Amino acid sequence: MIRKYAIAAVMSVAIIGTAAPSSAETLRLLTWGGYAPDAVVQKFKEETGIDVEVTLSNNEDMISKLRATGGAGFDLAQPSQDRITGPQEEFGIYKPIDLAKIDTSLFLSDLLEASKRNTTYDGQVYGVAHIWGTSGLVVDRSKAPDIKTFADLCKPEYAGKVSMRLKRTALLGMAFSAGTDPFAAYGDTAKYSEIVDQAAAKMSECKANVKAYWSGSDDLLAMIRSGEVVASEAWDATGFKLNAENPDINFVAPSTGALGWIDTFALPAKGEADDAAYKWINFVMRPEIAAQIVEASGSFSASKGSDALVPEALRKAYQEAFPADVIANIKWFPTIPAGLEDIEGKALDRVSAQ
Repeated sequence: MIRKYAIAAVMSVAIIGTAAPSSAETLRLLTWGGYAPDAVVQKFKEETGIDVEVTLSNNEDMISKLRATGGAGFDLAQPSQDRITGPQEEFGIYKPIDLAKIDTSLFLSDLLEASKRNTTYDGQVYGVAHIWGTSGLVVDRSKAPDIKTFADLCKPEYAGKVSMRLKRTALLGMAFSAGTDPFAAYGDTAKYSEIVDQAAAKMSECKANVKAYWSGSDDLLAMIRSGEVVASEAWDATGFKLNAENPDINFVAPSTGALGWIDTFALPAKGEADDAAYKWINFVMRPEIAAQIVEASGSFSASKGSDALVPEALRKAYQEAFPADVIANIKWFPTIPAGLEDIEGKALDRVSAQ
């Protein structure tokens, strides 16, 4: 998708403001932009009689909303797999998934197992895979053919011609490009701080190369389309979108590995429409429905066979960016231990202030 650009908002099918009380015919869905297109919502209602109220959000906002209510107000949420066990341990905002109510034959087994493994808490699974993608580089290869890692964004010949966000993805990508493995240091706060500080120092050195730090998709797309920016840290869906307009531009997975995420289905602790939630999960994982969501979001689904049904241009951009060896080298975001994001935040604040 043009993925992490979603902000808390309410679609036309949603109740504006605080989510309304559920009924037997209503599913209150807390999700990302593009994950519940109007046409999919309408078809679900036609088949099941269930209305879907869609509230758009992001990881931080989902946790905040559910934490504030103790897991009430919504019936199905879609946090990333690395944002489930920590908040569950700390706040108890989810309930376990009943895998017997999910048609697991609809899922790509590797992604399903990865999400189950990474969302297991106290012996129970709290999330299953839906949409996945990566963070890496979007590059105009006609103008910057040698950019292969995050560190390459700092080459002097690209001064004033690159972009990135002041977010943890750029920080972690810079760490991997330096030959370190920040994920392997998750259990060692001192080591992690050292790695993050080194990556932040590199980002500070790179500031002269940054045309502008982007925070939303429109800004980044405009800079790349105009040629002001020839390469940027970005999500893969940005590259796919631009590739449809200009074949010289596409997502480039860093040689040190793209950073991989999986957005899941998770049940809020005090959700009141579990049966409707399971029906929605099984509905949107059907390949023909999943392909519509891929087209709307720009990111690929854990639905088996859905990739063959997406528009040709998107399928070709994906296949070019993700041959088998690149997929095998993806660095999947593990569960974030408490306190690490504070370390990252302070490091990014230093970059911003310098």
